[in-house]
Amino acid sequence: MILLAAEDEGFQPPGVADFNLPPIFGDNPYTTKPIFLAFLSVILISVFFIAASRKALIMPSKLQFAGESVYGFVRNNLGQEIIGHQFMRFVPYLFTLFTFILTNNIFGIVPFLQFPTMSRVSFPYVLALITFVVFHYVGIRHKGLLAYIKEIMFPPGVPKPIYVILTPIEISTYLLVRPLTLSLRLFANMFAGHLLLLVFFLGGDHLLQGVIGLKLVAPFAFAFGIALTFFEFIVQCLQAYIFTLLTAMFIAGALADEH
Repeated sequence: MILLAAEDEGFQPPGVADFNLPPIFGDNPYTTKPIFLAFLSVILISVFFIAASRKALIMPSKLQFAGESVYGFVRNNLGQEIIGHQFMRFVPYLFTLFTFILTNNIFGIVPFLQFPTMSRVSFPYVLALITFVVFHYVGIRHKGLLAYIKEIMFPPGVPKPIYVILTPIEISTYLLVRPLTLSLRLFANMFAGHLLLLVFFLGGDHLLQGVIGLKLVAPFAFAFGIALTFFEFIVQCLQAYIFTLLTAMFIAGALADEH
């Protein structure tokens, strides 16, 4: 129905251009809304967890309980269970990664902000690059450079003729596929989810300005948009979890004697 309105009433559906936001002031590309949202997320996360841990009690307050629950989830479920006995070394990074991605994702459904920072692909790229450096550094530090490279190129327990096919695949997986899939999965989900919300809400607003028949359809567009908002919240949380989970798995693989 929205597409019909687009054809008959000149509705311009949202697209990629709606994600290329102009600078808030000046012509500096570093003063765009996503940049400010990233800085805002750091401030909010810092203030929240400092406040939650400032007066820690045996019987925690609601704020302390909320902070400890998030930390405990990352520590136990994404650190200890995935990485193993060396997990505490990596909990600060996993915790920072999870809370940063989650906060910036949720910005997409927060009134007046309403933009998921991770829908700009440069942010997932940078996070994936950091993870890429971390797990390769861990593997080299744990096994030595030559042993680590050898293990990537020639996985143990594989017949030697298979290496002709397997070695190029393994090299591309570790050097290209992992960081690309890690970043693009997060970006694509945030981009697509926000685009769908724009379609339904802007489409509903456009239908309200049309003839009486289209106005009757508008509430359904808004209803779908509201339902998608709740669904998008689940996706936002899930994507923060998946990104951090895969990071923990990559680190665990780098620490393993065989993979």
